[in-house]
Amino acid sequence: MIYEPYPINEVFLVSTLSSLPSDIQKRVQAWLSGPYDQKTKDDIQAMIGSDPQGVIDAFYRDLDFGTGGMRGLMGPGTNRLNIYTIRRATQGLANYIRKEGHDYPQAQVVIGFDSRHHSKEFAEEAARVLAGNGIPVLLIKDLRPTPFVSFACRYKKCQAGIVITASHNPAVYNGYKVYWSDGAQVVPPHDKGIIHEVEAIQDLTAIQLAPQGSPLITLVDGEIDDAYITAIRPLQMRPEADKKDGKQLSIAYTSLHGTGITLAPKALNDWGFPTIHYVEKQIVPDGDFPTVKFPNPEFKETLQLGIDLLVKEKADILLANDPDADRLGMAVLHRGQPVILTGNQIASICVEYLCHHLHELGKLTPTCAFITTIVSTEMIGCIAKAWQAACFEVLTGFKYIGEMIHLWEMTNNPYTFIFGAEESYGYLLGSNVARDKDAIVSSCLFAEIALYAKSQGKTFVDLLEEIYKKYGVFREEQKSLSFPPSKEGFDAMQHLMTSLRKNPPQNFCGKQVVVLEDYLESKRHLLQEKKSESLILPKSDVLLFRLADFSRLVIRPSGTEPKVKIYGSVREEKIDDLPSTITACDERLRTLLEDAAKELQK
Repeated sequence: MIYEPYPINEVFLVSTLSSLPSDIQKRVQAWLSGPYDQKTKDDIQAMIGSDPQGVIDAFYRDLDFGTGGMRGLMGPGTNRLNIYTIRRATQGLANYIRKEGHDYPQAQVVIGFDSRHHSKEFAEEAARVLAGNGIPVLLIKDLRPTPFVSFACRYKKCQAGIVITASHNPAVYNGYKVYWSDGAQVVPPHDKGIIHEVEAIQDLTAIQLAPQGSPLITLVDGEIDDAYITAIRPLQMRPEADKKDGKQLSIAYTSLHGTGITLAPKALNDWGFPTIHYVEKQIVPDGDFPTVKFPNPEFKETLQLGIDLLVKEKADILLANDPDADRLGMAVLHRGQPVILTGNQIASICVEYLCHHLHELGKLTPTCAFITTIVSTEMIGCIAKAWQAACFEVLTGFKYIGEMIHLWEMTNNPYTFIFGAEESYGYLLGSNVARDKDAIVSSCLFAEIALYAKSQGKTFVDLLEEIYKKYGVFREEQKSLSFPPSKEGFDAMQHLMTSLRKNPPQNFCGKQVVVLEDYLESKRHLLQEKKSESLILPKSDVLLFRLADFSRLVIRPSGTEPKVKIYGSVREEKIDDLPSTITACDERLRTLLEDAAKELQK
């Protein structure tokens, strides 16, 4: 948040500042008297006079540099994204790289940015810090998708990568995401090492800053674009059919004012899908995201302009990238009506499609592996098992999917990664391109599946119904409890999870909890047998409840937003009439989530 300065009575200003907690006063005075730019000081003074609580929220802590980086509101303060917190984070990264003994040229770092306000500026500041520490930088000249930076990190054999992005968060947010040399988000031990180095920096004198135009900073333009397009080409299952008939598939497309427009159309054309209709108001990059309240394709209202175009053009599918193009939402025109599919439904269709075609090609083996998360649909594992392929679950967050792929490579594990998915519209096809969820290659995969369905007179909805009839009905939904983006809000979130862990519910909707999985204590409690066993996944603030009717609830605080998320799922294997079974499952699911929300708000 940027605060415009205005004249304030100095006596009133001093009085207001003195009323703040002493630790806040100390932090604020350090910024007002320290080597910070005048506009930042003016903004802080304006905030003291107009919004004392905002001053507390902006200075009560240092913005967390978590396991994947940091994300927060933009503005002045230690708990905000600004050039100074960006510099501090980058100095910590530089110190870690140097302590690890990486030298030029292996230590070069690639940096990319999205369409948000200040993203380019933050990227340039990060580049100056790295160059100031003698580390060469490949600074991508123009905005590009987040997964593209992951690919660039691998393609250029960089030691690390940085993306300035807040993904699908509202416009007042920005973020700083770090990749390691494999192109995946940093995980242990590197994440802890970087965090330690960032926390050790207590003042600006520890930060090395190169001048603008440093020879260690190289601007990168179209070369890596072409390499990315070439790298995803072999991932096609039906390249001949795509090239021959792809123009018959009509696609509506929106990049939601973000980065997808820079690569998605080019990739789709290369795969054989040139018939693209654009949501003109949304393909212009704009950090204000003026046509949507939240630039998140999980929300129906965010897709509305795209759905309008889908219907107007009588297109087959709508593809909607989020602003940094790592997530992909989709709607289809089914029997003349637009239908939005969930991330779980799309992922299930992709797994069935990939297994079917790999089997036809004679390439499906028991070592072909799919990876999903503990909050995503269990249908993915069901499908993989039926095809005698492998499926693994990891914690929420695509970094854990990337970590598992890397572990397989480092240990000569026999598994071959095919596809990974999480319920929040994140997907990755193949392991040799990006190591993060990738909406660009996913757009191409979805188009290929849509063309395959169209060749049989079907849509994605028909494919989903066929899967239900084959494996049973799986229905999932999410509900969130929102908290203020402040100290009080985060404290309340922590209190809720602590209370829930101390006094876990014994039933939901009258259905007994038979299994409680606590990922913070790494224990699975089998309540009927009155015994416990260890969980193999890393510790995380997550509680999973399995009920007697095979329904499931997962509860966890968001890692990027002030929310506690509740993931509900139900399943029904006995199907007499598919529409009525789906309706009954959805009613069970709605009631389950409502009951869980009431339980958490007691």
